[in-house]
Formats: sequence, structure tokens, C-alpha cells
Amino acid sequence: MAKLDVVVLEHNTGYQGYMRLDQYQLKHTVFDGTWSIDLSREVLERGHAVAVLPYDPVADRVVLIEQFRIGGYTSPKSSPWQIECVAGMIEPQQLPEDAAYRETQEETGLRIHDLTPVHTYLTSPGCTSETVQLYCGLVDSRDAGGLFGLAEEGEYIRVFTSPVDEAFSWLSAGRIQNGMTIIALQWLQLHHVEIRNKWHTTD
Repeated sequence: MAKLDVVVLEHNTGYQGYMRLDQYQLKHTVFDGTWSIDLSREVLERGHAVAVLPYDPVADRVVLIEQFRIGGYTSPKSSPWQIECVAGMIEPQQLPEDAAYRETQEETGLRIHDLTPVHTYLTSPGCTSETVQLYCGLVDSRDAGGLFGLAEEGEYIRVFTSPVDEAFSWLSAGRIQNGMTIIALQWLQLHHVEIRNKWHTTD
């Protein structure tokens, strides 16, 4: 099925602020070849994001950040203090890789020496068009740590490092509660030996 199998009956913007909420009246073909009923859907438009899991193959450590998240605060089963990868929005006309370098510098103070793609995925396709382009980034973690972020943007970020085995144990225990970091750490578990050998040799 493709976008041609969707008919938009009405489209308008219900809210425009830091994010935009678009409202759609539409119908689409279903799997037996008929058409759905008329549907009403809202889509949160906030652009597209990049995320990076900084990894030091020499120390065999990942660099993670911790910050306040309103979604975690309002969710009854989550913590407002989320352990995450580096992440940020891709600016118009900007390459995702350039955003990855910028965000890693801003949020951790570290320089990326190499990037490898992990996945590109829709964050929550039932309600937003946002995608995340996720990378693993080669860094030197010896000076990692401290407080970072742009205070004028409300960013108050704690940077810390973790041995990969410890990060994997947090993943298994459910301590990591956001999708991008779960995906990144699962990817690193699958590719740990391969990426460490590659980067340890070239570092």
C-alpha cells in the first residue's frame, strides 16, 4: 500500500507554537481492497531528530546523559529523570551527520571521530511524523562528565560514562525507559565486538 491509497478529505492546522498540530479528515484502502470509514486524525509536526550513542572502544564505555523530561514526569510508570543518548533536532537544510556532530559537542563537550548509522525510525507513527536518525559515534571518553546543555533553551544535562556491561545490565533491568536509547544499546550489544575491533584498531 502507498500514499495513493489515502484520500485526504480535509486538512487544517489546529495549533502552531513550538510544535504544530495538524488535523486530518481522511480515508484509506484496507486489506480487502475496500475503503475505510472517514477517519479523524491529529499529527504532531515537530521536524526530525538525530540521536547519537557516543562509544569509546579503548575504555569500552558509553557516554550517556541524564535530564528532566516532562513526558516521564506525567507518566505514572516512568521517571522524570531520563537516561538517554545525545539527541537534537535536525535544522532545515542540515545534514543529519552535521546535526550529530553539533549535538554531541553541545550536550557532552566531546568530539566525534567517526559515525556509523544504526537505524532511522518513526518515533510514534500513530501521532507524529517525527523520525530519528540514530548513530553510534566514536569518542574519547577520558574527559567526559559534568553539566552541559544550553540554559537559554532549558537544557540542564548531566553527562556521565558507563562501562558497556553496566549499561547493558540497566537495559535488561528496565532502567532505560526511552526508545532511542533502548534501540542504541541493543544495537551495541549485537555489534559490540565488531565495532570495538574496528574502532579500537583505527583510533
